[in-house]
Amino acid sequence: MAVQLANRVSALTPSSTLAITAKAKAMKAEGIDVIGLGAGEPDFNTPQHIIDAAAESMNKGFTKYTATGGLPELKKAIINKFKQDQHIDYHASEIIVTNGAKHALYTLFQVLLNRGDEVIIPIPYWVSYPEQVKLAGGQPVYINGQEKNNFKITPDQLTATITNKTKALIINSPSNPTGMLYTKEELTKIGEICLEHNILIISDEIYEKLIYDFHQHVSVAEISPELKNQTIIINGVSKSHSMTGWRIGYAAGNSEIIKAMTDLASHSTSNPTTPSQYGAIAAYNGSQEAVEMMREAFENRLNKIYKKLISIPGISCLKPQGAFYLFPNVKEAAEITGFKTVDELATALLEEANVAVIPGSGFGAPDYIRLSYATSLENLEEAVKRIEQYINNKIN
Repeated sequence: MAVQLANRVSALTPSSTLAITAKAKAMKAEGIDVIGLGAGEPDFNTPQHIIDAAAESMNKGFTKYTATGGLPELKKAIINKFKQDQHIDYHASEIIVTNGAKHALYTLFQVLLNRGDEVIIPIPYWVSYPEQVKLAGGQPVYINGQEKNNFKITPDQLTATITNKTKALIINSPSNPTGMLYTKEELTKIGEICLEHNILIISDEIYEKLIYDFHQHVSVAEISPELKNQTIIINGVSKSHSMTGWRIGYAAGNSEIIKAMTDLASHSTSNPTTPSQYGAIAAYNGSQEAVEMMREAFENRLNKIYKKLISIPGISCLKPQGAFYLFPNVKEAAEITGFKTVDELATALLEEANVAVIPGSGFGAPDYIRLSYATSLENLEEAVKRIEQYINNKIN
């Protein structure tokens, strides 16, 4: 039978990260020794005390529905986390727990945007931002965060982009895919412009616990009470506590927006998974030793692999300040190896060098690739070795 799909999904662009990862897994299933540098999740298991807390909750019979916006105990743990880490006070009415941070963003756009409303998205961007905006009837508007400015947008760029249709600005710090952080001074200037034009700031802080080289994470919401009221923070336990599959994220901010998100969730997902919520309570209320151990491991990998990567002909890269991605410029590498585009080079690296990387075109930056160092140091060193050998063999 012929099926006519809704226009809203017909225009979607599939996730490049998931597509490359799926292809790499298929090659592995065929017995090919592929090293995957595409996945956006820690390679560590969830800390044991979190697993134990979830198991205990199920054994106690806590396997039923919860409140749509999340368990009161989890909201309390999130509120305490904000108070301790960002020195911000939130009320339970200003928190919604969701099925992952991606679901928090999706629900936020659905309740926030009317058709034609514009959302400013800095390039490079996480692949799902534009698609979620479009699904909500909004219009993505892009600002190019230039490499010379550490891929961050400037106040002048923001001012020049704002129109009478601008509804929100997305800030992702640390960034996926670049790993770069906005400073307090930069956020203050951007925040002042958003206050002046009544633009909501959507602050995606999912990688806040993964910071390196003594850099500091600053939330725009902690700068002033006015900016707190102008900001919706998106966060979760997926990256910080290696809980990607548990699907627990949350949004914090204006109670009217949070109520609308909760009302929508009541008709879509009912509530976040109950045992996962108990696991998240343990994640925030329990020891943070495993979080720091994982951060240190990522930093060690970054420091050991970075110099090797930038020594490869045709590759340059800013050193990331957070998250677990490298975002090298490989345009010259593509050119000297005879490829017309970086996408073609990325495909060749997978099919001929057996290394899976994510083309930057999916992030709005076609001259780059994203490499995840959320894998063993042994894998990273072998992957970089393969990339280097492949490029050298093509140019010699």
